[in-house]
Amino acid sequence: MKMAGKAVLVTGGSRGLGAETARVLAARGARVVVAARPSAELEAVVSSIRAAGGEAHAVAADLGRKEDIVPLAGSAAALVGALDAVVHNASTLGPVPLRALSDTTCEDLAQVLEVNLLGPFRLTKELLGPMVLRESGLVVAVTSDAGSVPYEGWGAYGVSKAALDHLLRIWAEEVGRSGVRLLSVDPGEMDTAMHAQALPEADRSTLARPRDVALRLVDLMEAAETLPSGARVVLEQWAAPVRR
Repeated sequence: MKMAGKAVLVTGGSRGLGAETARVLAARGARVVVAARPSAELEAVVSSIRAAGGEAHAVAADLGRKEDIVPLAGSAAALVGALDAVVHNASTLGPVPLRALSDTTCEDLAQVLEVNLLGPFRLTKELLGPMVLRESGLVVAVTSDAGSVPYEGWGAYGVSKAALDHLLRIWAEEVGRSGVRLLSVDPGEMDTAMHAQALPEADRSTLARPRDVALRLVDLMEAAETLPSGARVVLEQWAAPVRR
């Protein structure tokens, strides 16, 4: 799916990978809606895209609030038309410093699941039906190796990402050959504010830059038809098809 002319929603787009993904998509000609909680950062991302000649719109929404999901989907469609793709990037670590599951309250686990799992679930429910009817669409969920490897201290976050991976696999089976593709993508470790929150002592020089990861992520989106729907892709290991 070439991004030129496509209508794309990116959640968690006010900073880090989400912001850079929105910028790369717009640079390739997509009409982008950037969603995040209200902030000056959100407006700055949209302003930077427009200044570079791209089309972008900000929609303030909290993916952890059920009440925000239907208005978000409706606003996005009103701004750029029927959505061709969505990137589920909004995410939360939960309480930091990170803690063991046995030290995690039920309320804290529930909040992580609201943002990292139920947010994408509710939003995909709103968008998937129209995509199936059009027999075209792409749903991308940003996941983590913490969803496949049981790291000590990453319990709530890891549980949410493991469930997100499986959520997309099940949906991929359910929509079958409709033409809609669903992919979960592990972007690897990046130099972001979230990573600094989780691992403040990490050597930043060893971490990938969000811009570089965003370029590969959008390459992956444009090559989605080469991958089986429901696939979980480790971005660092994925080889982009040769462009002809």
